[in-house]
Amino acid sequence: MTAAAFRSSRALARTPPELDPLLFWPAVFLLLFGLVMVYSASIATAEGSGFTGHQSYYFLFRHTIFLAIGAVAAVAAFQVPMRFWQALAPWLFLSGVALLMVVLIPHVGRSINGAQRWLPLGPINLQPSELMKLFAVLYAADYTTRKLDAMGSFRRGFLPMAAVILGVGFLLLREPDFGAFVVITAIAFGMLFLGGMNGRLFVLLTTIALIGFVLLIWLSPYRRERILGFMDPWQDSFGKGYQLSHALIAFGRGEWFGVGLGASVEKLFYLPEAHTDFLLAVIAEELGFVGVFVVVAFFVLLVQRAFAVGRQALLLERVFGGLVAQGIGIWFGFQAFINMGVNMGLLPTKGLTLPLMSFGGSGIVANCLALAVLLRIDYENRCLMRGQLA
Repeated sequence: MTAAAFRSSRALARTPPELDPLLFWPAVFLLLFGLVMVYSASIATAEGSGFTGHQSYYFLFRHTIFLAIGAVAAVAAFQVPMRFWQALAPWLFLSGVALLMVVLIPHVGRSINGAQRWLPLGPINLQPSELMKLFAVLYAADYTTRKLDAMGSFRRGFLPMAAVILGVGFLLLREPDFGAFVVITAIAFGMLFLGGMNGRLFVLLTTIALIGFVLLIWLSPYRRERILGFMDPWQDSFGKGYQLSHALIAFGRGEWFGVGLGASVEKLFYLPEAHTDFLLAVIAEELGFVGVFVVVAFFVLLVQRAFAVGRQALLLERVFGGLVAQGIGIWFGFQAFINMGVNMGLLPTKGLTLPLMSFGGSGIVANCLALAVLLRIDYENRCLMRGQLA
């Protein structure tokens, strides 16, 4: 081998890959593992429901379709440069607000279990609040990028974003979707802090926000009963503490290694929403502490890589991309933390799914789109680094 060829091969070996394997493969694992567990958790519900035609694979089939749609959408989204995402951010956010308004129109939005959160689109239902989480990440990143010099100002930096989030929150609470409101608020606050908001101001505003959430809970009898039921689910285990008590039973039955894949008893009409909000409880029962630990470890790795990609983008002076990556990390990490806390009885029962894993069409598609944007940021980071080395 000539010296020139040797140097060329060494340079090629040092060239960073186009996709970060520690970002891509954990996401793929969670998506595919979620598919398996959704099928396991939903078999009894599908067979016992006349709505599904008593077909055991009903939810598996629909979840697979949504995963396929999400994968196609992700491939398309990955082709879009971040500068276009930044240009589209305000318009996507406005379209999300418009959808939140449309879903509240009587006889247009679909109501399920007392909540009007879905828009019927033929055989599928669109849940705008799930897409709004991604749009909120993009908008907050664009807003912070434009207002970097004003982040220390309460009036010019915080108030405009607060007004926007309160407007979105009003629409979400009308559905009602308190969980989505909490997640979107956490995304906005987190990104403002990462964008350079004054530390003391951030603590003050966070305290005010927490007081506001407490008041929202206390002034709503339904939410207040959920809080009281969470504090002692066994006091009314057949009423307001029913879901949590059965989730805890599932965790207890699973012990270290679980009762075996597909062998859960709690999913047999004891644990409501086993394939959506309480999927982790089924994982705990069937695969035990080990299964739960693996899921938590992969989420920690995914969130860590999202923040690492964001930090790398910021070092390369790509502020918008860096904030988007870290905003997606906040979204996935915060929502997963809440879902896991609810399943384990550490947090009050709240209707939030486990990202990338729980059954839900709009949520899965939104998660796949977010992953594609995150991978695109990493890809552009690597291309820029490669150009600098050249």
